[in-house]
Amino acid sequence: MPTLVAAGSTEAALAFIEIGAVALGLAVLARLAGRLGITAVPLYLLAGLTLGEGGLVQLDVTESFISLVAEIGVLLLLFALGLEYSDVELREGLRTGLGVGAVDAILNALPGVAVGLLLGWDPLAAVLLGGATWISSSGVVSKVLTDLQRIGFRETPAILNLLVIEDLAMAVYLPVVAALIVGGTVLATVASVGVALTVVIVILLAALRYGRRFSDLLIGGSDESLLLAVFGITLLVAGVAQRLEVSGAIGAFLVGLALSGAAEERATKLVAPLRDLFAAIFFLFFSFQVDPSALVGVLGAAIGLAIVTSLTKLGTGWYAARRVGAGRKGRMRAGATLIARGEFSIVIAALGAGLADGAELGALVAGYVLITAIVGPLAAKFADRLGGVRLTPAAR
Repeated sequence: MPTLVAAGSTEAALAFIEIGAVALGLAVLARLAGRLGITAVPLYLLAGLTLGEGGLVQLDVTESFISLVAEIGVLLLLFALGLEYSDVELREGLRTGLGVGAVDAILNALPGVAVGLLLGWDPLAAVLLGGATWISSSGVVSKVLTDLQRIGFRETPAILNLLVIEDLAMAVYLPVVAALIVGGTVLATVASVGVALTVVIVILLAALRYGRRFSDLLIGGSDESLLLAVFGITLLVAGVAQRLEVSGAIGAFLVGLALSGAAEERATKLVAPLRDLFAAIFFLFFSFQVDPSALVGVLGAAIGLAIVTSLTKLGTGWYAARRVGAGRKGRMRAGATLIARGEFSIVIAALGAGLADGAELGALVAGYVLITAIVGPLAAKFADRLGGVRLTPAAR
């Protein structure tokens, strides 16, 4: 054992130094964001762009380790989001939100498909670009809502409901496009979609039906046992869902949804520090993988697409928030909060990497996501000030 430790001590020491330096850098950015009164997400993304491939400084960190930590960050963000969303709100949202979800899909997917076709891409690549422009980033949106302390705002249930509708829609979209890319038979495609829908429905019904019993089982132990339990269950459910071709984010969200009462309150306090740590690494790692030089050729298309789909998301959010009775400022906040795209868009682009237009698709989506993930949180921060009026908390 001492021999093994000595042999790897230099490599481990360098890894500790690099990871420690990154963590301290993120801490500085988080403090700066606090001073500016904005979410730290845009600063994390810009830091990753300068430190990653082709950036000003290139860190030789273990990519597999950072990637895993980043994925856990997404799961914890969605778990924490589920804690804030009651089962009653979810039932009501699913009952009333399908129309909003349809409007969201039409307004935000069509511009991506149109741009792909105008660029002369294969129709399947254009459909993938449409999926990337359709889906908002649950990770970024949940971080923005938390950082700006808007969980209790009037329009927030409409935002959360739309995120759930989009995530559930991805459970159908991803297996379908994956089967089309592989070139499977119609029967194989139908079977894949059927499995995905079954898994989502089972997890959803279990969360709604047995959530209180689940909470009662966890509440009796210490804080340590509760933290380990919810962390383990979140990863377990997300892993099983992902293994069955369903978004792990949906599984994590539904685990958070299942907790209620005292277990929910304690879990919220215990998970918050872990969520912030892992989520910061997720946002850093995302832009860490983007080569700035690859963005030059697609920058014009990415900016144009970002402008158009930011406006369509504003329209979607305005419509969704109006349906729940939010005022004009609340509708504007809802639309601005939904602008950011992120993890799902990158997953969709990765599916098309082997297509003839896969390289162009990946570069365009990377640039597009970076723009919207930076602009979205800033727009959400200043949405209240449009028109020169800033509301007090009581008027919101």
